[in-house]
Amino acid sequence: MLNPTGSEALSPSKAHPDAQEALRQSEERFRLLVEGVQDYAIFMLDTTGHIASWNIGAERLKGYSGQEILGRHFSIFYPPDALAADRPAWELKNALEFGRIEDEGWRVRKDGTRFWANVVITAIYNKERVLQGFAKVTRDMTERRKIELLQETDRQKNEFLALLAHELRNPLAPIRNTLHILGLPGVDPARTERARVMAERQVHHMARLLDDLVDLARINQGRFDIRKEVLDINSVVEHAVAAAQPECEEREQHLSVSYPEQPALVYGDRTRLEQVVGNLLNNASKYTNRGGRIWVAVGVTNKEVKIRVQDSGIGIEPMMIPLIFNLFVQGERRLDRSIGGLGIGLTLVRQLIELHGGNVHAFSPGIGKGSEFVIGLPVVSQDHKPELEPPSSAAARPAGPADLRVLIVDDNADSADCLAIVVQLQGYACQVAYDGPTALTLASRFKPHVVLLDIGLPGMDGYEVACGLWKRPETKDAMLIAMTGWGQEADRGKSTDAGFARHLVKPVDPATLETVLAEIAAKVTGNG
Repeated sequence: MLNPTGSEALSPSKAHPDAQEALRQSEERFRLLVEGVQDYAIFMLDTTGHIASWNIGAERLKGYSGQEILGRHFSIFYPPDALAADRPAWELKNALEFGRIEDEGWRVRKDGTRFWANVVITAIYNKERVLQGFAKVTRDMTERRKIELLQETDRQKNEFLALLAHELRNPLAPIRNTLHILGLPGVDPARTERARVMAERQVHHMARLLDDLVDLARINQGRFDIRKEVLDINSVVEHAVAAAQPECEEREQHLSVSYPEQPALVYGDRTRLEQVVGNLLNNASKYTNRGGRIWVAVGVTNKEVKIRVQDSGIGIEPMMIPLIFNLFVQGERRLDRSIGGLGIGLTLVRQLIELHGGNVHAFSPGIGKGSEFVIGLPVVSQDHKPELEPPSSAAARPAGPADLRVLIVDDNADSADCLAIVVQLQGYACQVAYDGPTALTLASRFKPHVVLLDIGLPGMDGYEVACGLWKRPETKDAMLIAMTGWGQEADRGKSTDAGFARHLVKPVDPATLETVLAEIAAKVTGNG
């Protein structure tokens, strides 16, 4: 017979009656102690992991009565991911090897709810060192886990805000210097052009950063829509490579691409997939030295389309690879390099690919040996034919200043005035209003053909201004174009439903605006 310590007790025939009674009382006190503990689940497992005893704390914590649970394997308390990793067997193995094992993780109650558990499993032997089973003590650490997660979230938030300030501040220096150069007299055109190109690149960088932030927030809030169609991934990659080529050339990096002979058809959102490949190419260029190489390869099998983006850059530490797609996680930062970023690009890549039913993986031989990212997307049968893209054509040129009148309405005076210069340089008559009531008064006199209207105006918002314009006979036929910082499908749908002809996302791309205004000018003059 074993006492609670695992040693062999004296048999009744050999023990003194007083000793027998003392031993009986000791065992009873120990039993009552274990069975009466309510804050801890304390129970025994046999040598194969089946439950041999059960206390009131285990019943309260896990939801099973002793009658329901005795004889069942303790793996019943583990969630599917822990079972897939064979966690219960690992715990018993380590308890045997080291005498005890302490572990933390999610556990499952009878009703299916989860709690964060701290578990100690101890191997129990008799005095001959024969295994008798395992003692298991479980504590509910859910509240502590919540506090730790809140602390970690707060730490990540502070780090993120610092990174965001850094990333937004960095582009301001070349933009400010460009403005200074443009204001100097006698600067040769080559230098002003170089400064302009640098400023434009920084603006694109800021716009891409903000777009990624908005997209990630909307995905996490479940408010992100993707518009799928059957398309050839080769054209997606081609467009993304074309967009990345100037940046690679600026860094003297060699970018090569290979495509399969047959179409690689997938069912996806063209814009989002181009964004994914573009993020990977931007990442590869950013972490590759000047003069390095970047390879892109598309492959297709009967089941999957593969997109591989490989570089000869700084590589990834092996321990970082499982974490590289987590939010705010970045690879090595080096002081001799302008490696920036918020650590959200790869998180966005993974989430967008998963929304397409695909997967993405990272590989690297180690630091200094480059890295590779591989996207897998479900292939579409060759019976489906992708819609051909309409051929691009040059935008019609404006006929002259008197042919189109444009009213800009924006409460940000600098933004409105700068956009007015862009419109005037394209050859159109233009006036500016900084609030809704002024816009309505000015529009009655100016009679614009087009109104570039900021939605987020203070007081009278863009939708109210639009209603006022449509009610006036002088502006009832004006074409209204929404300008806003929100560019998701739901936002575009809202402006369309309100009657806006187009939806432009801030900062408005001058080339896009030129195309839109040229199309409208052609209709106004009867040339379109």
